[in-house]
Amino acid sequence: MTSSDPAVQGAWAYEGLHVRALFEQWVDPVLEIAAVKSGDAVLDVACGTGVLAREAYRRVGSGGAVAGLDIGPGMLEVANSIEPGVRWVEGDAGDLPFEDDEFDAVVSQFGMMFFPDRVGAIREMLRCVKPGGPVVVAVWEALERSAAYPISVDVLQRMAGQGAADALRAPFVLGDTAELESLFREAGASEVSLETRIGTARFPSVRTMVEADLLGWLPVMGVNLDQALIDEILTEAEEALSQYVTPNGKMVFDAPAHIVTARA
Repeated sequence: MTSSDPAVQGAWAYEGLHVRALFEQWVDPVLEIAAVKSGDAVLDVACGTGVLAREAYRRVGSGGAVAGLDIGPGMLEVANSIEPGVRWVEGDAGDLPFEDDEFDAVVSQFGMMFFPDRVGAIREMLRCVKPGGPVVVAVWEALERSAAYPISVDVLQRMAGQGAADALRAPFVLGDTAELESLFREAGASEVSLETRIGTARFPSVRTMVEADLLGWLPVMGVNLDQALIDEILTEAEEALSQYVTPNGKMVFDAPAHIVTARA
């Protein structure tokens, strides 16, 4: 990492700390449900640093094509440096810069929670997929069913205030399955199915997990804490999250998510 751009530095922290611990494990389920195969054209919406798009690119082979769209140029710079074979596009999920029926499958992993107009974004994804093709979207379960994260939110609320705590709450706002399904129906999906799977978060330590939030996630959400406060939070978190530490010192806990499949 050589860039002095804070957005790029934050994206590298996100890739190094969060992707391996949380997001990588969902790539195969999402792409398998989407039935991505050799020769397909695939769009990954809110691609971040590109973990899902990279695996889609491997699966479609030389006869296929993958585009990854994100609103963050820092995320896309990191994505392109890892896999330049994907077409990385800066853009808004609510106004996709692609043709109607352009893709065999459209996927999105842990991004829809942050779309200002979720129904509009789903409508756009449905527009861009070929008739009968799948739109597959993964979102996190509700915060209260997400093991260690309610404790982390509580620590941030007490020590760093509402803004920091809300930044960590944000990924869990689509945990209600009825509400989630209704978004897809409102967007015009004629077929909607939803399943909940239990993933596993695996961090090298409590410190690594909390640093992933304080140094990787919170800056992405526009929250930057000073080092003295970060050190205090890390000390508090070691005690508060100790129940999730394994005998070898790793931090392991359940990370449930919903996977929605929709067709126009």
